Amino acid sequence: MKKPFLTLALASLSLLASAQTKVTLNADEGKHLISRHLYGHFAEHLGRCIYDGFYVGENNTKIPNKNGVRLDVVDALKKMKIPNLRWPGGCFADTYHWKDGIGPKAKRPKIVNTWWGGVTEDNSFGTHDFLNMCELLGTEPYLSGNVGSGTVQELSEWVQYVNFEKDSPMSNLRQQNGRVKPWNVRYWGVANEAWGCGGNMTADYYANLYKQYSTFMNTQVGKEKIYRIASGASDNDYNWTETLMKNIPGKLMEAVALHHYSVLSWGEGQKSSATQFSDQEYFKTMQQALLMDELIEKHSAVMDKYDPEKKIALIVDEWGGWYNVEPGTNPGFLYQQNTMRDAVLAGATLNIFHKHCERVRMANLAQAVNVLQAVILTKGDKMLLTPTYHVLEMYNVHQDATMLPVTVKSEDYTLDNQKLPAVSVSASRDKAGKVHVSLVNIDPSKPQEISVDLKGLKASGLTGRILTSANVRDHNTFENLTKVKPAAFNGAKLSGDKLTVNLPPVSVVVLEL
Repeated sequence: MKKPFLTLALASLSLLASAQTKVTLNADEGKHLISRHLYGHFAEHLGRCIYDGFYVGENNTKIPNKNGVRLDVVDALKKMKIPNLRWPGGCFADTYHWKDGIGPKAKRPKIVNTWWGGVTEDNSFGTHDFLNMCELLGTEPYLSGNVGSGTVQELSEWVQYVNFEKDSPMSNLRQQNGRVKPWNVRYWGVANEAWGCGGNMTADYYANLYKQYSTFMNTQVGKEKIYRIASGASDNDYNWTETLMKNIPGKLMEAVALHHYSVLSWGEGQKSSATQFSDQEYFKTMQQALLMDELIEKHSAVMDKYDPEKKIALIVDEWGGWYNVEPGTNPGFLYQQNTMRDAVLAGATLNIFHKHCERVRMANLAQAVNVLQAVILTKGDKMLLTPTYHVLEMYNVHQDATMLPVTVKSEDYTLDNQKLPAVSVSASRDKAGKVHVSLVNIDPSKPQEISVDLKGLKASGLTGRILTSANVRDHNTFENLTKVKPAAFNGAKLSGDKLTVNLPPVSVVVLEL
């Protein structure tokens, strides 16, 4: 007969063994590339993203800049390896007329930004400014064309203006404005949110309009064929995707977009504080973030019916957390702080994108500077890097690496009789043969013990980095720029083909094997 204390000890060990997240990494089954473009960003004429964010003006003597673009922001984004940048919107795109933003700045007409704050803009940041800034950043531009209030000719001429090298009316106009060589812009959005702020169109109406615009965009005016992205669905509007896939010929469309924000409610002031959120609001935000997996699966299933070879990409060109604006700021500027909640949201979302990288080949976090889930906040000559910035910088090792399939049997994060998987994981092998594993624990109070079975992988070394903090509400401020920052991670052990990882609460870890 077993002694009571021995029985209790064995029972405790049994419980401990069961209370463990189990992961299988199949290192010899990698087929698909994690495109670097999954790490794209978004810069709309919204609040302080462009003006007072990216752009401080050529005459600014207090903030180091090149042609008005602040250099500390450029340096930070280059370190993060930003692969593409979407501009000028968003909702603003379908009110923007590109010819207003070229030529001598003193002669450019002003515009009222009716979507975001009702402010008057002077068009001092236009096509040349944006595309030259992309060259400075070493990133690819993604231009959003105006369909809602524009014309077919207007968008067709914009393509010619930025991409055509030989003699033509638009290339000659570009040269008159100081740019001899074309920029060869590859990525083009044909409207934004056509179902909403882009014109409140039906799917059938937009599909016909898209075909008209796409036909006249002249895909061969540059060195390579341009990449046309249709304005896609919001969240679970699968009928929108079905209508576009059914009615638009593949030769006219390279990708369909999808927008999904982790938002609690679209009601004014009902989105939760960015920093003083409740435990219930945190849970619901993460519930919305993890919904991305289901949305991609179901939109992809619709696309598979019409495009089984996956020639047309699904592009999530707006995603991120959306909260109430910071107290005392313009409600139309969408300025919000950025906490460890945003860090684990970003890490978990990127893991989902990696999983679906065969179909999802571009994504754009909203937005880069001073708006929504920004990676950078600015205040005068000061700049801070948010927790989200650090996650994307840590994760950039996955860019253009081969995705390695993982299966995860996660422990639950529970609250009020609801549950979510606490742990998400993704992995890839880079061109040098190094394997990187990204792990996220969204549980704000419980650590997670993770057992990883490394199938087909013989690793001889292990290093890691972690982003975590004592409280899920922790964030960086202009008074404390580095409260949340990456550190070396020593909570992982490698033994043959077995890897054990101890993840602290609310943490993001990237391991290199």
